[in-house]
Amino acid sequence: MKTYSAKKADLDQPRAWFIVDAKGKTLGRLASQVAHVLKGKHKPTYGTHYDIGDFVIVINAEQVRLTGNKMNQKTYFRHSGYPGGEKITPVRLMLQRHPERVVTSAVKGMLPKNSLGRQMLRKLKVYAGGEHPHVAQQPQPLEIKN
Repeated sequence: MKTYSAKKADLDQPRAWFIVDAKGKTLGRLASQVAHVLKGKHKPTYGTHYDIGDFVIVINAEQVRLTGNKMNQKTYFRHSGYPGGEKITPVRLMLQRHPERVVTSAVKGMLPKNSLGRQMLRKLKVYAGGEHPHVAQQPQPLEIKN
């Protein structure tokens, strides 16, 4: 028995497009299943050193759900690089101003922390409302278990 490893010729398949409606879905569960598809783990030719994942469109990001007391306690941290330049934004405020960033940040945390992870993240398209400009790609619905 030998372990199968995909060759470059096996990986030249067209990428599929999936659409996910985040309305009423739990943020962490949604992010983990989206990251699974972005990595390509749902394909039999998956390899940790290849980017064979598919594109994922997330709509209605503003209606994502957080469990427990996260709406009051969870914060996002960023720093300008200057002394005293930290900015701390509560998730409640982030959902009002930039709901796409909440979903993107959750998915980004579940991808590899290297150039391959950044390449995978570029295949994620997140929109606050129910409209998206990717109708021509004919995305298939991706069922997310809640």
